[in-house]
This record gives sequence, structure tokens and C-alpha cells, in this order.
Amino acid sequence: MIVLRKKFIGDRAFYGMVLAVALPMMLQDGISTFVNLLDNVMVGRTGTEQMSGVAITNQLMLVYNLCIFGGLSGAGIFAAQFFGYGDMEGVKSCFRFKMYMGAIATALAWAVFLLYGQKLIYLFLQGQEDVGDVEKTASYGMEYLRIMLLGTVPFFLTQAYAGTLKETGQTVLPMKASMAAVFTNLVLNYILIYGKLGMPALGVKGAAIATVLSRFAELAIILLAVHLKPDGYLFVRGLYKTLRVPAKLVSAVLRRGLPLLANEFLWSSGMAVLSQCYSLRGLSVVAAINISSTVTNLFSVVLMSLGGAISIMVGHQLGSGDMEKARDTDTKLIALAMAISAAAGIAMAAAAPYIPKIYNTEETVRALAARFMQISALMMPVSAFSIAAYFTLRSGGRTVITFLFDSGFTWLFSIPAAFVLANYTATGIVPLYLAVQLTGFIKCALGFAFVRKGIWINSIIENGA
Repeated sequence: MIVLRKKFIGDRAFYGMVLAVALPMMLQDGISTFVNLLDNVMVGRTGTEQMSGVAITNQLMLVYNLCIFGGLSGAGIFAAQFFGYGDMEGVKSCFRFKMYMGAIATALAWAVFLLYGQKLIYLFLQGQEDVGDVEKTASYGMEYLRIMLLGTVPFFLTQAYAGTLKETGQTVLPMKASMAAVFTNLVLNYILIYGKLGMPALGVKGAAIATVLSRFAELAIILLAVHLKPDGYLFVRGLYKTLRVPAKLVSAVLRRGLPLLANEFLWSSGMAVLSQCYSLRGLSVVAAINISSTVTNLFSVVLMSLGGAISIMVGHQLGSGDMEKARDTDTKLIALAMAISAAAGIAMAAAAPYIPKIYNTEETVRALAARFMQISALMMPVSAFSIAAYFTLRSGGRTVITFLFDSGFTWLFSIPAAFVLANYTATGIVPLYLAVQLTGFIKCALGFAFVRKGIWINSIIENGA
């Protein structure tokens, strides 16, 4: 018992370190996700078509958002290890790489969404018209998408700065900027969606405008803070004296980072395919999945923050060459994530019958949303371990394995199960959704094997690589 406790439970100093790294991210993501829930409710109270249109567009925008995350993550792995190694010039070069990658991904997103946005939205509207109106839903979705594209530039710039700040252990500023942004978004949503303080009621269009303005506000706060006081944020000193990124680093980052970019693209597009499969059971499913996923994200905030803590803390220890400490830290963080996920699952299951009632939608949608939430609550510990395994593999630069573990699993197991059940059987949406979620046990087993074997214990900056 003592041996197990020592292996899986840290001392007070360890959890103090975890809180120092993870708590700002938890607060940032928690407040952001909670305000997203409120935004979702505000749009949802205008009608099922509006909520479904926004939900479909957000599913498409998720592909872009995660491509930015993946495209920048490769450089982020190097930045965390460069910082642990004490190489600030390496951190600056990683930041410059992020800027180039973000600009390219954003330009491609504009081209795809402007040319094919409407066709992509209609892919989610091919099921039975059990609630709402398909044409109205598509119109609201396209209206929302055109405005949201304006927020992609501040989004990728913010991710480049905030990611580098986190990788250098400075998580408070991104938290403050994000908190300011989400409250700005919340206030503007209330004013612009419902037409308060003399403003016209803009509905879906108002929600998009509020989101875009809040992203510009978040970027402005970070830029002013880091560039007006560069002594407090060493990576910005001389940051733009050159835009050059060493060819050797570009090659190394691309070799490690492209699998992450491919992973995020394939995973997010896989989630879109799953949603499209579910949508074949009707518009009520589109609306219910939107409610359920928004609530599930709120209860998963701590798990994602602990994943970020694994990436930062373990990455620093791998970069400094302390492999045994990295393994010990990783084991304790995974144990912590599992314990918290069990509590979060219980709380979510208890709240599931009540949260959908605050939406202005049909009772069918509310009932389905509650069932989806209960299934997600049941799978919370499985999801927690998978998230922890993902960030563990990523911290050691094992990005090809990360790619196979994450998006490879989605396309080889989850999507075939959903596609076959949705298109070739009469399986109801609840057992269909449950069957797809249960494939997560396979992913969990694979993650356990990878983590236990220790293939992630690796320093990627040795000899300046």
C-alpha cells in the first residue's frame, strides 16, 4: 500500500507545482467554457434552427481551430524543451515558426470556407426533418460562418503568443487575457443577440460579432503586456529583429510537427464526420449533440488542463535530461486525472436531467441531450486516461505514435462504427451513440500500453536538434 501510494500520489510540494502550472489554465479554460455554455444557451433561446446552424458552423470551425493547435504544437514541444534547457533563442525561433504556420493555415481556411462553406453545412442537414427547418438552419449557419472568419487572424496570433507563454511557464497572462475576452464576449452577446442598450437584436449575427470582437480584445491585452514590459517576458526581447528560423530547426519541427498537424486535422474532421453520421437521425440530434458536447466540455476542463500540465512539466524534465523524474511526474499526474474524472463524471450524470431544460427547444431535444450527457459522464475516466496518454506521448516528441493513437484510432474504429450503424442499420440514436463511445475502451488500452512501455521518454533537443 505504501509503495502504491508513493508511486501514484505526490507530496504537498508536487501538488503545489501542479497547481502553479495547471490552475491558471483551469481557470482560463473553465471560465471560457462556462461562458461558451452561456453563449450556447443565449443562441439556443432564440430557436432550434439558430442553435443548430451555429452548432454546425462551430463544428466546421473546430477543424480550423485544431489545425492551428496542431500546427503550432510541434514548435511548442521544442519551445518547452528549449526553455528547460535554458536556450531562449531556440524559444524565439519556435515562436517565429508558429507565426508562419498560423498564417498559412488561416489563408487555407478562408479559401475553403468561402468557396465550400454552404456545401459543408448542408452535409449535416441530410437527415429527417423531425424538428425545425433545414433551409433556415443552413442560412443561419452560413451567416455565422462569414463573420466568424474575421476572428481567425486574432485567434492564431493569440495562440502563438499564449502557447509560447505557457511553454515558458508563464500561464497567468494568457489566463487574464482569456478571462477578459470571455467576459467581453458574454456582455456583447447579451447586447447584440437580444438588442439591449439601444442596439438592434441581431440574433446569430450578433453572437458572431461578439465572438470576433472578444478575440481582438484578447490579442490586444497579450500584445500590450508582453511588448510594453519585455523584461518580464524574455522571449519577446529582440523577437522581431529577424524573421529567420534556422533551417535545421524548421526541418526538425516539421518532422515532429506535421504528424501533430495531420492528427488535429484528421481528428477534428473525424469529429465532423461523426456528427454528420449522427445527424442522419434528424435535426433533433444535431441540437441535442450541441447541448451535450458544450456541457461535457465544461466538465472536462480540469482534464484538459492536467493534460497541458503533463505537456509542460514532463516536457521541461525531459528537456533537462531528468528521465526518471519525468516518468514519476507523469504517473502521478495520470493518477490525479483519473481521480478527478470520476468525480466529474458523477457530477455530470447528476446534472444531466436538468441542464437541457434551460434551452428554448423541443422536449425531444432536451431528452436526447440528457441521455448523451449521461453516456459521456459514464465514459469520463476513459476519456481522462486517453487525454493524459496523448499529452504524455506528445511531451517526448513521439508525434507519429501520437498521430496513430489519436486520429488514427478515430478513423479506424469510431468512424466505421458510426458510419455502418447510421447508414446500414435502423439502430436508434442513443444505442448508436453509446456504441461509438464504447470504442474508447480500445483507445484507453492502447494508451496504457504506450505509456507503460516508456517510448515517450525522450529528449528532442540533444545536440541542438
